[in-house]
Amino acid sequence: MSLPCIAHARRFEAQAHRRFFMASEQVGWIREHDVALLARWPDVFEIDAAAVTLAARFDANADTRSAALAAVIGALAGQGRIVGWRDETYAIRNTFDAAPLAYIERAAARFFGATTYAVHLNGIVKYAGRAPQLWIARRSQTKATDPGMLDNVVAGGIAWGLSIEETIVKECWEEAGIEAALAGQAEPGRTVHVLQSLPEGTQAEQIFIYDLPLPEDFAPRNQDGEVGEHRLARVEEVARWIEDGEMTVDASLATLDCMLRHGWIDEDACAGIDTLFAAPLVTR
Repeated sequence: MSLPCIAHARRFEAQAHRRFFMASEQVGWIREHDVALLARWPDVFEIDAAAVTLAARFDANADTRSAALAAVIGALAGQGRIVGWRDETYAIRNTFDAAPLAYIERAAARFFGATTYAVHLNGIVKYAGRAPQLWIARRSQTKATDPGMLDNVVAGGIAWGLSIEETIVKECWEEAGIEAALAGQAEPGRTVHVLQSLPEGTQAEQIFIYDLPLPEDFAPRNQDGEVGEHRLARVEEVARWIEDGEMTVDASLATLDCMLRHGWIDEDACAGIDTLFAAPLVTR
């Protein structure tokens, strides 16, 4: 079976972009039609037919690169070219444990096609003598990305300065009212790599997938207004939502990983997914 989420996770045309470099590393992708916007700052960016490069004069350290980018990002946001401002800092780094090359506002990450990192939790309720079920969230209609779509019970980007474990605790409380002690029982799954073109730019993201066993009497309670509703659903029901494209790409992949690891679905049902758990195709 060909699932839309697997195709969409690699829906990217390199030829429609220019590579973005800083400090001699490729750190992202700039869409061709956005290059002209950056050309207005010739003192900040060096542009040729193949690439956009942050000028070497900013290479003293991450702070000087960050300051140069911040001025550009602020101007582009003011013109409506970067939307969904979060007041949240992301680090530009090609691997999660690498030293940051620069710091940018989260909303700008996809404009520059920089690698981002996120956690997704599958909320599993296991019953004695009957099939398990999954808690599924519906994203608020006011969300900047994928409004109203189905999602994992907990999912969120990893801001600079937070570990995976700290992000899990933070997002568990904000999105589902899950206390830290319960959130700490999350069990790691696999890591999936997404590279797809979106209206706001390029999503080049590494997603750390976790399973969280939840008590039968637990019901999620959103705290931050980013979730419209929660639904407790059968595995076959969730599989149908994935097949019909009702869940976000990220949540679909995280849920399929859970289902495969637990043997709830056959691998033939999601041909091609294994390539998404291989080495990232983000900036190489």
